[in-house]
Amino acid sequence: MATSPTPPTGPDAEFSPAVLAQLRRLQGRYAPDGQDLAAYLEGLYHAEYVHYWDYIELETLLSLQRPLTKFPDEKIFIIYHQITELYFKLCLHEYEQLGELAAPTLSEAVLRLGRINRYFDNLIDSFDVMVDGMEKAQFLQFRLTLMPASGFQSVQYRYIEIASTALENLVPAEKRRLLGDAPTHEEFMGCIYWQTGATVEETGAKALTLTEFERKYTGQLVAHARHYEHRNAWAVVQRLPEAERRHPRLLRALKQLDVNVNVNWPLMHYKSAVRYLQRDPTNVPATGGTNWRNYLPPRFQRRIFYPQLWTETELAEWGKGWVEKVLEEMG
Repeated sequence: MATSPTPPTGPDAEFSPAVLAQLRRLQGRYAPDGQDLAAYLEGLYHAEYVHYWDYIELETLLSLQRPLTKFPDEKIFIIYHQITELYFKLCLHEYEQLGELAAPTLSEAVLRLGRINRYFDNLIDSFDVMVDGMEKAQFLQFRLTLMPASGFQSVQYRYIEIASTALENLVPAEKRRLLGDAPTHEEFMGCIYWQTGATVEETGAKALTLTEFERKYTGQLVAHARHYEHRNAWAVVQRLPEAERRHPRLLRALKQLDVNVNVNWPLMHYKSAVRYLQRDPTNVPATGGTNWRNYLPPRFQRRIFYPQLWTETELAEWGKGWVEKVLEEMG
């Protein structure tokens, strides 16, 4: 007749080997710092269970939509922009980790760039929420309460641009020539490309959207530019071994990032602007006074992060055909 195993005896009898092993690990964690493990365990006894809704601050998150009008579709407008900014924050999280690599590897660079591209792919694929997800009549009414706010004022998007490339690539060529040798970060920021996107078309003066944006963020943008001078994605790639800089996976990731940020994302905004603001024979002005017809199309801006990676033909045709295709699709 089989006998039952003898139960363990002694002070450790009530603990399984797995629990004892974890207690020893914890003792090893806290003892070097002179900490009392028993006190930490007692604190754990009084702690509440972690709940999903608490961990992600669900109630706070859902309370952050505060429409200014009673038009139902304004809530769609707010939520999508908040989602966009959260994706931008994810992108910046990857740029920061990429920039911290003193001795980057090909696999790490491709990983970080791939995540950023995936975030932008998700944003681009979902932008029909903005293009076709609201009633035009509602949008044209509630948008009037938003003046002079504009998506142009997304500082996180500007951070992404600065973290992607050398700052000089965000300054129009003719202005770069006027700056001469070794311009400062302040000088570069003083003629950054996006300034032309928020000017009064008739006079060329800065729109209130731009002056308010600069008043709030210029100092932070200059500091960000300094921080990423040697940490931007291109600078990190230059620290790779020479043979790895031309690896097909890396080149694909860099070129996709260039197209996502400088062509596909602005084009989605252009598509939305055409949907809601295009009227014949006149156009509805944007809430922030941005001259969107000239600012959004990539063929006009020709903003390119990595000109070294593109052929002369690709550079000459940058953005060509994309806008026409969208207009054709929209009938």
